[in-house]
Amino acid sequence: MTNEIFSKIAQQLSEKGFTIASSDFTRPWGGFFVIDESQTQKFIETYFPSLPANSLLQGARLSPKILVVGPQKRLSWQYHFRRAEVWRVVDGPIAVAQSDTDEQTEPKTYQNGELITLKQGERHRLIGLDKWGVVAEIWQHTNADHPSDESDIVRVQDDFSR
Repeated sequence: MTNEIFSKIAQQLSEKGFTIASSDFTRPWGGFFVIDESQTQKFIETYFPSLPANSLLQGARLSPKILVVGPQKRLSWQYHFRRAEVWRVVDGPIAVAQSDTDEQTEPKTYQNGELITLKQGERHRLIGLDKWGVVAEIWQHTNADHPSDESDIVRVQDDFSR
């Protein structure tokens, strides 16, 4: 089932004209697709049509991704030093917990099309509900000299002991 989900999403991205720069389907909660940064404007127009690209730019650059979270799975309770994020639910519902402290709050459920804004340093957790959830994500790199990457994840709590 997992391979079918990722194959279907890869096909949908290809049909929309996106180039997948990399992907990782080995995460214990699901996986992600990194979209070629040269297609950031197209990604914003496709998944964030109500947001002008210049309103998203906070620093060095923007990086587009698609997150895929499995049913009843959740990412770590985490935050980032060098990025803020904007998410839009592509295929939900999904749930998200957000807090300015290490104390996890009650998750809120989001439906297709809804936006979630995560500030730099804000604690957050994406949660899959009864089916696979798909979220479009824009990384807003906040440090031009040291853009964010996968190592910029500070895990406060993790179901998978990472």
